[in-house]
Amino acid sequence: MQTPPQLTDRTALARNRARARRDALFLHEETVFEVQERLIPVNRTFTAPAIVTGFPEIWQNVLPGAKIVPDDEVLDLAPEAHDLVIHAMALHWASDPVGQLVQCRRALRPDGLFLGFSLGGQTLHELRAALAEAEATVTGGLSPRVLPMGEIRDLGALLQRAGLNLPVADSFTKTVSYRDAFHLMHDLRAMGEGNALAARQRHPTRRAVLAEAARRYHEAYALPDGRVSASFEVICLTGWAPHDSQQKPLRPGSAIQRLEDALKAATKAD
Repeated sequence: MQTPPQLTDRTALARNRARARRDALFLHEETVFEVQERLIPVNRTFTAPAIVTGFPEIWQNVLPGAKIVPDDEVLDLAPEAHDLVIHAMALHWASDPVGQLVQCRRALRPDGLFLGFSLGGQTLHELRAALAEAEATVTGGLSPRVLPMGEIRDLGALLQRAGLNLPVADSFTKTVSYRDAFHLMHDLRAMGEGNALAARQRHPTRRAVLAEAARRYHEAYALPDGRVSASFEVICLTGWAPHDSQQKPLRPGSAIQRLEDALKAATKAD
């Protein structure tokens, strides 16, 4: 089996997370709220939950008795040990996201629930555009600066690849305003979401690039009050470990009525 390329410098990621400020982790707080809301209609008591996260302090008291494990490449989860596994805002840093989902699937008991939350492809599209345009203008080239996050369609397809049934992918976007692009970049560091790409440049970004990016950002995304907006897309993944009690699609050719006949009947009724 081919080893996936290393997208993330795990040492840099750990360093960035260690520098994060608790009061800047608003996306994780939003995720906690989403988990609580999404578990209400499930109407089931989970007795052996597990949470995969890079920020365990956020999740300590969310689910009583939950096992909280870091989002390492090999997850500390025993096979079929849990009836609920939550992958909390860390999947976008995984070099092998399918592998992460497969490990979560194996950790679930039959009919166990998986919930995954990840930053999506529309996240910080404003900043990415401004930085790319500025760097191309000032230096004549581009370097990896912002994490290439997955689109909802692609991430949703990973659920089935991981062997989870009844897959659902949806998303929500949180729009935040900042004083300027520099304030946004400072906040990203406080969130532990600074550049930890393995392929990143190891020298400081030229001041001229940052100044040009800030100018372009304000020009394109300024709000009426002079601040600028930034978008954070959170993709929510839901799937269930296979179980005989779950709904199954009909076998091809097993339908009682042909689609052609149903369409003809509808046409006659009109």
